[in-house]
Amino acid sequence: MDDAPFSRVCALTALGDGRYRGEIGPIWTIGPKVHGGTMVAAGAAAATRRLRESQPDLAHMMPIAAASDFLGAPEPGTVEYQVTVRKTGRQIALVDVDMYQGERLCVHTTFTFGQLEGDEPPQYAASAADDMPAEPFAAAQGYIGSPMGKIVHVSEGADMAIDPGWARFLDRETGEPRLRIWIRPRPGDQRDEDVFAFFAIMSADMSPPVTMNLGRFGWAPTVQMTTYLRRRPTPGWLRVIATAREIGPRMFDEDQLVLDATGAVVAQSRQLALIPQPR
Repeated sequence: MDDAPFSRVCALTALGDGRYRGEIGPIWTIGPKVHGGTMVAAGAAAATRRLRESQPDLAHMMPIAAASDFLGAPEPGTVEYQVTVRKTGRQIALVDVDMYQGERLCVHTTFTFGQLEGDEPPQYAASAADDMPAEPFAAAQGYIGSPMGKIVHVSEGADMAIDPGWARFLDRETGEPRLRIWIRPRPGDQRDEDVFAFFAIMSADMSPPVTMNLGRFGWAPTVQMTTYLRRRPTPGWLRVIATAREIGPRMFDEDQLVLDATGAVVAQSRQLALIPQPR
């Protein structure tokens, strides 16, 4: 078993003038196309490297926010990143990343860099985990060997399980538009604190569309997604809780909250997506 498959997503070759080449392998796909959260996380790795190379005094900064527009769905394989540092300051820096496959622009992301939260307890924290255990319980459905695993190939590069009590679609039933999953990177991907942080960014887009609990299956193209990295995760499982505010006839929103093994919020995302259309 590969000890650090996500590290290879974050590994880049410098091409000069803020350009980098990377490789996103077939396991980082949902169906035939590269997973959106993986592309954002890979862009975060490129932005971080460029900022550190051009501004070494800002090496303590990490991408605390990302606003991503998905313009094309790349195939797994070689991609290139064009990184532009837009602004630097003592507390905030702005970095743009365009991901290309060949001549085609696939993703445009604006990253905001700043200092992550430390170990101090938050002044206020809403109850987020509810009764979700820190690790998958006995009834949790693992992805490997399941119908979910045949679509979510990311489960070949990380341990994953879904809560069947929330995922009513697994029993061909309907339920509230909410889902929760567990995901854990391979040991090598946990040892590198930057890679683990980028993995947390990826995990904030890891839940299936909550519309599946309403019987709406299929591709739900993301129109726009905003992702936050709040703090570095502690080693172990991450918990992802997905909910929706409104599901309309054409669009729906989905919020995903990522907690680490201690229950601390490590990442968040909000996206606007198109409702899967019946075939």
